[in-house]
Amino acid sequence: MKKIGIGLWLLFAVTACNQNRQDSTKELAGKMPKIVFADKGVYDFGDVTEGDTVERNFAFKNEGEFPLIINNIQTSCGCTTPEWPRKPIGPGEKSSIRVRFNSQGKRGEQNKTVTVYANTDPAYTELTFRVMVNPRADSARTTAAAQ
Repeated sequence: MKKIGIGLWLLFAVTACNQNRQDSTKELAGKMPKIVFADKGVYDFGDVTEGDTVERNFAFKNEGEFPLIINNIQTSCGCTTPEWPRKPIGPGEKSSIRVRFNSQGKRGEQNKTVTVYANTDPAYTELTFRVMVNPRADSARTTAAAQ
């Protein structure tokens, strides 16, 4: 009987401990840093001429209860360059990520992704943009003359 009583007590203790851990995890998840961008959906740079560089500051706010730390940013191609804050962004604070797109060697519609890795849940957020790259007037003539 004694063994059964100890076994039931251990089962209760482990269950209570796991429940407390799950409650703490849920509570913390709601307080985690949360990066919320002002721009929703795909940002459209519109039309540019091949060789032009365009840039945009993607504004965001930390809507969590802990400081937001951006660990890294990856782009879908080398034609896109990001700049981001290296210091933590406090709860309720605003900042931005500057994204620069160089259209040299690009033509037609370009759809690019910028992936922001931070101490958020989920661990990354994607920014997307599009731009229509029109050929330069002189490169269009060169192409026609070569044919």
